[in-house]
Amino acid sequence: MKNNKRIKISYDPEADVLRVEISKRPIDYAREMGNIVVHFTKEGLPVYLEVLEAKRFLLRTERILEKARIPEFAGRAV
Repeated sequence: MKNNKRIKISYDPEADVLRVEISKRPIDYAREMGNIVVHFTKEGLPVYLEVLEAKRFLLRTERILEKARIPEFAGRAV
């Protein structure tokens, strides 16, 4: 089955925020979960994510993936 969903990812270097749009559905409310803000529909489906302090988050994620020996990250310098 072909997946026609398009996830849109953008980064604002000035604010250091990584934005991930996973749906075009209307946003009803948002919840902050640590450094991540998740926007939801009325039905509680996630629509949009914002990762605050994105550089720190991504560096930490890269280190975790390296330790897990994920092939795409193995051997890369941090």
